[in-house]
Amino acid sequence: MARTRATTTPHTPDRSAVRTLLRLWPYVRPARLRLFTAAFVAIVASGTGLVIPLVLKWLVDGPVADRDTGGVWLGALWLLLLGLAEALLFGLRRWLVARPLSHVEASMRAALYERLQRLPVAFHDRWPSGQLLSRATADLGLLRMFLAFPLTFLLVNGVTILIGVVIMLLQDWTLGLVILGPVVPVIVMCVYFENRYAVVARRAQDQVGDLTTVVEESVLGIRIIKGFGRHRSQARAFRELSSTLRGTELRKARLLATIWAVIVTLPELAIGAALVLGAVQVADGELSAGTLVAFLSTALALRWPVDSIGFLLAMSQEAATATERYFEVMDELPEDPGGTGAHTTTGAGDAGAAAGGGLCFSGVVFRYPDAALDSPPTLDGVDLHIRPGESMALVGATGSGKTTLTALVPRLHEVTAGRITLDGEDITALPREELRARVAVAFEEPTLFSASVGENVLMGADDRAGSAELARALEVAQADFAHALPQGVDTQVGEQGLSLSGGQRQRLALARAVVGQPRFLVLDDPLSALDVHTEAAVEAALRQVLADTTALIVAHRPSTVLLADRVALLSGGRVTAVGTHHELLRRNAEYAHLMSGTGRQEDDR
Repeated sequence: MARTRATTTPHTPDRSAVRTLLRLWPYVRPARLRLFTAAFVAIVASGTGLVIPLVLKWLVDGPVADRDTGGVWLGALWLLLLGLAEALLFGLRRWLVARPLSHVEASMRAALYERLQRLPVAFHDRWPSGQLLSRATADLGLLRMFLAFPLTFLLVNGVTILIGVVIMLLQDWTLGLVILGPVVPVIVMCVYFENRYAVVARRAQDQVGDLTTVVEESVLGIRIIKGFGRHRSQARAFRELSSTLRGTELRKARLLATIWAVIVTLPELAIGAALVLGAVQVADGELSAGTLVAFLSTALALRWPVDSIGFLLAMSQEAATATERYFEVMDELPEDPGGTGAHTTTGAGDAGAAAGGGLCFSGVVFRYPDAALDSPPTLDGVDLHIRPGESMALVGATGSGKTTLTALVPRLHEVTAGRITLDGEDITALPREELRARVAVAFEEPTLFSASVGENVLMGADDRAGSAELARALEVAQADFAHALPQGVDTQVGEQGLSLSGGQRQRLALARAVVGQPRFLVLDDPLSALDVHTEAAVEAALRQVLADTTALIVAHRPSTVLLADRVALLSGGRVTAVGTHHELLRRNAEYAHLMSGTGRQEDDR
């Protein structure tokens, strides 16, 4: 199914960066004591730095003017001690924030991963995996950097600037007003910069997600790329995305350079003007040399807090954008773990319920969330009853909705209308965990994880399952090849299980489906990748499992159909015929056409 997520999300002009960043508070709260302590320590360190100009004033107007060598050495000692104290305090601040912020990042990443596991399949159909990956890695890295540095120093530098301005005004208010001259234009530039930079920062982070998606797809599809000789076109597409991202990053750099030029230049001009005016006042005897030295030293001590405003605001905007992107996922509604009982029973449902247990579809209608409103539903009034212990084969042409129907049973998608029952219970009234414990699935495209063979198979059972259940499942699926692997069932199969053949992967997926001895089994063409001899062996073993299980099996080949007790023909989103394989061959032309081989292809969505 095509993913329709836009490459970039438009920036909301009235977005408040502060309000956005405040959403981080629940994650930051456990570390608040150490963060507040670190901020206090940083303020004390900056305040210690502002004492140095006062010592210089005493030194110039006192021991230097009086030619007191002992006083000069004492002043130098005080300056050394103050410098060491400032350095130690800033080191203590960094130590205080390192451990709690790594915990904050880890907890946010764990929360994001947990939410991704709980979000419905429809969400994952819409979102490119690279966008999700960039949120779990790059965006959370930006947030950790923000909490470690800009969050603290926006406060610390603000307090430092305020204290420094008060000290300068107390030294000489006329020179203080000269220094304050650039305040208004700097504030105006900062507001302008914030709005422009937020848009570009969001675009850059979305483009990183797009680039991550391309890399991931290229790695997973490397066999296709090499097989069709498309490495040059893929490289070209990657270069184009990289070039686009580079252009966005350069625009960010230009904006940052502009604001930094203004923030650095205007205060420097003000300091130069204050130097000239102060020198004139000293020459006229209106100001002591020590006062001028202290004033200028204080102004120079404030250069770093003022100069840093530009990139602190830039990092804050990037953190606000990362927070937005993070909560775009966290704000998505997860699957309700409990039963909702939302769907009503139709007349067909009453008939199905009266029929007793097993698996029953009653007037089931399904439309994909991204489908056009005027398009026909994928499934339209499906009525089907699979009796307890019965196996039903589901047959239909490409696009008839077979795979979609099987996905509704474990509630990978929610029915649009109608109902599905297991032994008379509406699946929407069952907790998802209980539902998925009752129903085991094996999809046509087998998915294996970067784990051992045994771990992959035992994912289909509860935690109590062990080697006996594993051996039985491997035997049923004719997957005894697992014992001949280098480390047996402990062999790591690698990402996507690509170190195994398609048939081996499919047999392991089938073993995973039967290992838990489920009451209901949903198989989507489980034998499509097997050779004739292996297929026959698997079918023989699978018949024993199906004897005690209520099963729905999507089938394309007569050999698979013959596993089932009865067959249902799905056509145009409806079940149009039900009977045994031989009955349908005799009296249904469409079914006979499909089983003849001319109508059989691989499945739909």
